[in-house]
Amino acid sequence: MAGLRVMIVDDEPLARRRLEILLRDQDAVELVGAAADGVAARRMIGELSPDVVLLDIKMPGLTGLEVLDSLGGTAPIVILVTAFDRFALDAFDRAAFDYLLKPVEPARLAASLTRAREALAEHAAAGRAEELEEILRNLRSGAAPAPTPSTFDRDIWIQERGGRVSLPVAAIDWVAAERDYVRIYTGGRSFLVRQSIGALAERLDPDLFVRVHRSSLVRADRIVRVRHAGNRGAVTLSTGAEIPVSRRHMRVLKAMTRNPPAYSSTTA
Repeated sequence: MAGLRVMIVDDEPLARRRLEILLRDQDAVELVGAAADGVAARRMIGELSPDVVLLDIKMPGLTGLEVLDSLGGTAPIVILVTAFDRFALDAFDRAAFDYLLKPVEPARLAASLTRAREALAEHAAAGRAEELEEILRNLRSGAAPAPTPSTFDRDIWIQERGGRVSLPVAAIDWVAAERDYVRIYTGGRSFLVRQSIGALAERLDPDLFVRVHRSSLVRADRIVRVRHAGNRGAVTLSTGAEIPVSRRHMRVLKAMTRNPPAYSSTTA
């Protein structure tokens, strides 16, 4: 059974303590950290990279929903934990994985963690399959002419309640994978599109967009800072969004962003 790295976020010490005790009874679960407010939670999630976050909703500083909104495409699985059931619709609108009511029942927590473990395994398998497909495409591309810019999409069709609308590719800031979908960020809005990030990447001009993670794609001219710390990295966009960069994509990123505005190296 694969280990599950879990983080707790709750401003109530007794609630944190109860969750810690419940997690001790779960097989192959490691508690990697606990935060008492939303601001600390957002920072620690970036530093610790947990698989799952047990996140309270009503907290000082940033609420749990605000923390959830601030997480990028490589966010962990988020299970919201609260004493109030009225937040359920807001939680699932924000793609929360599950919603547990306090006091949390051990069996309910165990079931949620089991589902999270299965979802992570499926995501990892899909990522490996996508990487293999990419390798095969690259091997085959040696006998095929490279696509010209005219073959790339200029618009993406978005499904909204009023019907389908066209989003100019030039307006896209970055893209995050969300299971069988991608979330396209543009300005202060985002749109969910049913398509894999690999398929979307093939439709976008590689001179304009760069893959920074198997789950993230960013527009190169939106990058204002590239940061590397140990085995991890991140890019900051002109919109203020900070997107994690995998070690595998860091070298490609630096090569493609020929004149990055800033590059810093720090120790982890």
